[in-house]
Amino acid sequence: MAGAVVFVRKKLGKWLKVVLVPIVSVILAFTVGAIIILAMGFSPMKAYASLWRGSFGSINSIGETILKTTPLVFTGLSFAIGRRCGVTNLGAEGQLFLGAIGATAVGIFLKGMPMVIHLPLAIIAGFIAGGLLGLLAGVLNVKFGASIVITTIMLNHISRNFVNYMVTGPMIEPPGNWPQTALIEPTAILPRLIAGTRIHLGIVLAILFVVIVYYFLWHTTKGFETRLVGFNAEAAKYAGIKPKRNIVFAMFSAGGLAGLAGVTEILGVQYRLIQNFSVNIGFEGIAVSLLGGNHPYGVLVSAIFFGALKAGSNTMQVLASIPSALAYIIQALVILFILASSMYEILERRRKAKKNVQ
Repeated sequence: MAGAVVFVRKKLGKWLKVVLVPIVSVILAFTVGAIIILAMGFSPMKAYASLWRGSFGSINSIGETILKTTPLVFTGLSFAIGRRCGVTNLGAEGQLFLGAIGATAVGIFLKGMPMVIHLPLAIIAGFIAGGLLGLLAGVLNVKFGASIVITTIMLNHISRNFVNYMVTGPMIEPPGNWPQTALIEPTAILPRLIAGTRIHLGIVLAILFVVIVYYFLWHTTKGFETRLVGFNAEAAKYAGIKPKRNIVFAMFSAGGLAGLAGVTEILGVQYRLIQNFSVNIGFEGIAVSLLGGNHPYGVLVSAIFFGALKAGSNTMQVLASIPSALAYIIQALVILFILASSMYEILERRRKAKKNVQ
């Protein structure tokens, strides 16, 4: 009985910590943000009220929050599944661009197809295109020992420039006056869910993949192997698991998920491929995943938070005269506080280990 009580206490303490650290980090970030606003000579109450109004104050505001949330869910999942396997995928931005190219190509060049076939094909093409870029980084790592961090960062630049080349060359819309592709076919467009808003089917797809990734990681043998490799690759190898194979698979999956962020932006928002259509959505996914504890459900909640910040920042600038960049400062502060908590935990473990040795 006593052992069961101790077990329950440990479990509750662990989950309490998982929940409290992000909440406290957000509270501290908004507190520091309020101090910054006061130092600028403005009212924090008015600023945050405007931020809330722009994020959740109306059906249109909620729609914009959900719109901003959708790609962040995918890039957050991309980073999270990599971390669960012990790798750091910093290439979601580039994988997003490749996913956008794949979806755009299918959306433009395949014509005369019903939506029930055309739309899934465009989504799958985007997933595969992004996945192949992640796969490349994974293969370079396991075959040649190339750092995934370095290769994914380099591939980001290559992918962005490749998109710029495609929209100014092979895929440019005739007669070639603007650096953009033609509009995708109507049968490849993600349908709107609520009239009067820009909410599209992509959010349903995002939630679906949150459930899929969770089920994969915690309810499948392959998912268990992936997490074990991330926890201790040597122990996994001793148990008969092949870490290299799992790393390659994780990077392909991470790339595919990031590619879906590009898919939803093209098929649900832009309807054509243009230069620089993404502004750091891939890198923001890192923050989303860290705040969510690299857990799929945590990623969803965290993505809503960051989506709300992005959606409400412009309203805050208009109504409270606070630069929209403050939202990015709050994002940065949240991550700094979370990293500080992680560093403290690591140092505390080392201190206890050193004390036990003595």
